[in-house]
Parts: sequence; structure tokens; C-alpha cells
Amino acid sequence: MSVHELNLPPDEPLPAFPLGQLQRWAEQRPLQIALRHRRRGVWKAWRWIDVQREVERLAAALREQGLEPGARLALCGAFEPTLLLLALAGQHLGARVLTVSRQAKGEALRRLLRQARPAFAYVQRRENVSDWLEAGDTSQPLRLFSAQAAARVRGAWQVLPLSVLLADEPAEALSLGWRQAAGAPLAWCDEGTEWRDGLGHILALWLKQGTGFAFPETSESASRDRREVAPAVLLLSEPRLQALAAEIDSRLAPPGSWRRRLCDWTLANPQQAPRRWIKARVRELLGFRRLQRILVGAPAPAASGPVWLSEYLERAA
Repeated sequence: MSVHELNLPPDEPLPAFPLGQLQRWAEQRPLQIALRHRRRGVWKAWRWIDVQREVERLAAALREQGLEPGARLALCGAFEPTLLLLALAGQHLGARVLTVSRQAKGEALRRLLRQARPAFAYVQRRENVSDWLEAGDTSQPLRLFSAQAAARVRGAWQVLPLSVLLADEPAEALSLGWRQAAGAPLAWCDEGTEWRDGLGHILALWLKQGTGFAFPETSESASRDRREVAPAVLLLSEPRLQALAAEIDSRLAPPGSWRRRLCDWTLANPQQAPRRWIKARVRELLGFRRLQRILVGAPAPAASGPVWLSEYLERAA
């Protein structure tokens, strides 16, 4: 299994990624799709030239809001185009970009915010904005942007609508039908900032190799959305790897049944025809019919390795 690992310390910002790579892809592949995201049931797409323009627009808007080199920009939410574009815009200005788990609450969140000390933040969901307001030290200045939360002031904190950063009419993302969305090989990730190294992995694969990425509308719709785009590359954390292994296991017959024994027998006898049919069926159900590579954020322990994932997906390409 391919392993891609950055080994970022938990309280350190992301390493800087050369934005010259973005310019490279915008020049070499201006009209190729760089990002896909399902929004309100419709697949949207950003070409490489669109990504470059949006990063420049967001960087200009963040500069107007006071973001300076060395300032800390915290990001909290699901991985999707807006979060990625803000990360690149912050790095374009020389800010130190870091992520805060969207699952952290109460004292755990308080400790994370105390370590991060952000001056600017993008918090995706209103529920997380409320958690931040309860846990954060509002005596320290912070400009927090969110598309879902209403504008408000709490101490030295300002909660601002994301539209403040997009005062001009933003570039319209292309609308894609499901056939178009499934047309080209791409990488898939359905996690968020609870995966500490996740954003670094995505940026590395996306910018260094020019791999297009797709993201689901929500965590709940991930399986459905993944089936529509049928990714060629799967990027995930070790806990998500284990969860996917459990999902595959649930698609098979119950342990101890004759059908499950048949599955086990086909795995032990790769020359048998039923093996190919079972594997093809599982891949189709999970949206992995075109899967070629699995990239894991940290190696899974050998003793608890996801047997079904390895047998049914990785070796089936």
C-alpha cells in the first residue's frame, strides 16, 4: 500500500508549498479541472486558471482585512475548495496557516486555540463558530470568517460573513453533470481538519503532481458522491482507512455464513473466477471501480491492517 506522510508536529503551521506550482498548472493546464465539489446537489468545478485567480482575489481581500506576513490563519471544517483556496491565499501573503479539528469542543478546543493563537480564522459551520466563541479567549483579537454564521462581536472577536472576503462578484464555478464529474481521473478525500496532516497531504498531491481533487457535499453524502465520481486515487487517514475496511466488511456476507466462507475461499484461491466477480461488485458498490492508488496518511499497524480493503481494492486495479 502506498504511504504518503508529512509528519507535521500537532501545534505547527503547514509547511509552505511553492505557489509557483499553481502558476505552472494554470499555464500548462488552464482549462483542465483542478477541483470538484458537490454543492446543493450540483457538481461544481474549478479549472486551474480559476484556482489561480481565486487565490489572488482572496489574498487581496485578506490583505485588506489586515492579514500580514507571519500572522496565523486557522482553518476549521471539511476539506473542500473554499478551505484550500483560503490556505493558499494565506500562504501567498506569508501567513502561517494551521488547522484546528472541527470535532474539538470545550476544554480540548480551548487548549488548541491557546496553542494556535490565530489572528484570523475560517470556521466552516455555525455550530463550530459557537464552540469557538464558548471556548476561545475573546480578549485576544480575532477575525473569524464563516459562510454560515451571522455577523457579531464578542469582546475582541469579530465574526464576519465569508462574503466580506468576496466583496466583488466571485468567479462562477462551472456546473458539472454527473457524467462530466466522472469523466476524468481524480483524487478523493472526504475528511476534514480533524485529520491533523490532511491539508498538507492534499496540497502536496494537488500542487506538486497536478492531481485534480474531488470532495463530497457532506460527510453523510460521501458514499453517494464518491460513487458518482469514481476516483482513481484515494487519500485518507489511518482511522478513515479502518472505517472503510469496516464498511467493506459490512458489504460482505455475515461472518460464519456459507456465503462469507465462499468469500474467504475466493481470497485464498485467487485463480478462481468468483474472486474477480466479488471484488468487482464491492468496488462498484463503494465507488472504487476506477481506483488505482491508495495513499494513507500514516501506516496502519500490521496486526490490525484492513484486510478487506487491501484484498478487494488495492490489488484489484
